[in-house]
Amino acid sequence: MSAAETNLPELIVAREPELAELRIADAPERWSALGFDVDGGSLDIGMVRMWLGAEGEGISSWSLRRVNATGSIDGLPTTAPRMVVPPPFRTHPNGATGIDHVVVVTPDFDRTSAALAKAGVDLRRDQFTEGRGRLGFRRIGPAILELAHRPEMEGDDPKLWGLTFVVISLEVLAERLGDLLGPIGPAIQSGRRVATLNREAGLSMPVAFMSPEPP
Repeated sequence: MSAAETNLPELIVAREPELAELRIADAPERWSALGFDVDGGSLDIGMVRMWLGAEGEGISSWSLRRVNATGSIDGLPTTAPRMVVPPPFRTHPNGATGIDHVVVVTPDFDRTSAALAKAGVDLRRDQFTEGRGRLGFRRIGPAILELAHRPEMEGDDPKLWGLTFVVISLEVLAERLGDLLGPIGPAIQSGRRVATLNREAGLSMPVAFMSPEPP
């Protein structure tokens, strides 16, 4: 019996790739010190779970729902999600509400772009930006993937490089973090502002905080 015959709406099944989890090398106490609400060895942010204290440095791997990839995407460690459904939305004590974008850097933009497309994460925007070089973008559920060309990189593999979080108020965050946060300035995105976390915060990867999208 069809949906039309039963007067029931047809189910819409999501097919788009979705960022589910990130594995981060930095210890849970470092994130707690920045005002994130850490539960044991993880924190939930914008429907993404970040597992903390992983081996290595920075972002050691990511998990994506609804992709055609096992093990890696062009050398990017890509694991199956441990969580079937996203964690609930929450606002952290520092005002963070979500991940605005995750940055991947690559020495070979075309190769990595093709590998992402083969996995079902084809870029939706590809542009050359003065001062930043070639960039590609694609929404992956609750966040945006930013692919940045870095021809000077050592090695052949791309790297999960850094994160930018959305916060309710950059001014309140600046008061909380003090000298750990750099100056607030205009973001590339129109109508938004951004501040970068300083190295003194002790994280092994670049982190920035951005104001919400304007209404």
